[in-house]
Parts: sequence; structure tokens; C-alpha cells
Amino acid sequence: MLTTQRKHYLMDLLRRDGQVVAKAVSEALGLSEDTIRRDLRELARDGLLRRVHGGALPALPASPALADFGARERMSAHAKAAIGRAAAALVAPGQVLFVDGGTTSGHLVRCLAPDLRATVVTHSPSVALALLGHEQVEVIMLGGRLYRHSVVGVGAATLEAIAQVRADLYFMGVSSIDPEAGLSTGDFEEAAVKRAMWRAAAHTVVLASPEKLATTSPYRIVGADEIGAIVVAHGADEALLARYRALGVGVHVAQGH
Repeated sequence: MLTTQRKHYLMDLLRRDGQVVAKAVSEALGLSEDTIRRDLRELARDGLLRRVHGGALPALPASPALADFGARERMSAHAKAAIGRAAAALVAPGQVLFVDGGTTSGHLVRCLAPDLRATVVTHSPSVALALLGHEQVEVIMLGGRLYRHSVVGVGAATLEAIAQVRADLYFMGVSSIDPEAGLSTGDFEEAAVKRAMWRAAAHTVVLASPEKLATTSPYRIVGADEIGAIVVAHGADEALLARYRALGVGVHVAQGH
């Protein structure tokens, strides 16, 4: 069977069964698993499916959260405000927090108790400015090159500064989150910064507004099973949330809109 024929066969199988199991296909076609896995890698690279351990699943839709900052501010605004309130309630006095950039993070910091004593470490100028009225919160700015799309610092200087901090809690913003595909974002350097903060924090909570659920972005951060918890909006699909719980991820559902 020619390569093109095999790929058509694999895509037909995926449409029919909703999954491809490499071992089963290799046995059915009398070919090596390595050959089937290579075909699946090439199809995944073309965005036609997504590779998982042992085979493949249908491709996830691209995340709307890859839009520019201004467009993202208008997206799911009520849900993001509710997520921000729920996330702020997870903060304990005296903690050292990494707070990511992003529109939901802005809601989070504005919802912190006015008399909270804590330290916020951030690479987001907008997050830092939103904390000006919280006089008991010490704000530490991480330097770096400004990545305009997300309005955050990235690069070697940012990574070096993160390495000097040990945070109690990291509030991570993402472009996409999926139980199998994991957490991802739209920029290679931004993914590296998020991964560095995840590594330097004792506990990571992902702020997952509705448009980010069950989507994918180009650059992987970490697996969904490597975070502590997610905060989602009221009304999120319960079957999807059950898949996170099965991975040992805590699920906080924000109340209100």
C-alpha cells in the first residue's frame, strides 16, 4: 500500500471510529507500527489529527484566544470576571504568587482583597498596574523583551529572573487546554516562560475561560496532568470536567456570570 493510500485509510478510520490505534492498524494492514506512527506524525504535522500515546484522535479546533489582546478583552468578559473572583479566593495571606499575563489575570488581581498582604511576581505590566491600589501587595516585575500580543515580558532575562523565585502559587493563563493535548499557547518563547514559572511554583492553577476549553495552540507548555487545578466558568461541560478530575486535577467552578 502506497503512503498516500495509507493516509487516506487512516483518515477514513478516524472519521468512522473517532480514533486510530496504531497497533491494530499495523496488524490489519500487515505493516510495522513504526510505519503507521510515521504516517500519523505527518498527518498531525499537517493539522489533520492529533497524536496521542498509541495512536491518534481528531484534531482539536484552533483557540479563539490566539486573537490580539484587545479582541481577547471583549471575549467571554463576564465569564472571565467570575473566574477572576473564584481564583482570587484561593489566595492566602503571606503567599508569594506568580501571576501570568492575560485578560483573565487582570480580573484576578483586581478581585484580591484590598488589605491582602502578599507578593505578586509578574512579567505583565498590565497586571502590575492593576495592583497599584493594593498597598499591602509587594509587586516584583520580571524584565525581558515585550511580547506585544500578550503584553508580557519574554526571553532570556525573564527566564533568568524566574529562576530566582520560589512561589507558593502560580496562576497560569493559556490559549488552549485539553485533557489529552495538554496546555498550549501561540508563541514559543511565551510557552517557555510559562513552563519556567510552573516549574518554580509549588502549585499551579490554570485560568480556563470558555473559549480555551478543548482547543489547541501551536506550542505546548505542560500536560494537563502536571497542574494542580483549573478554574472554569459556571456551565462548563461536566463530562469534560470529569476527565480533568480523573487526571487528579482540582476543578473550581466559578459561580455567577
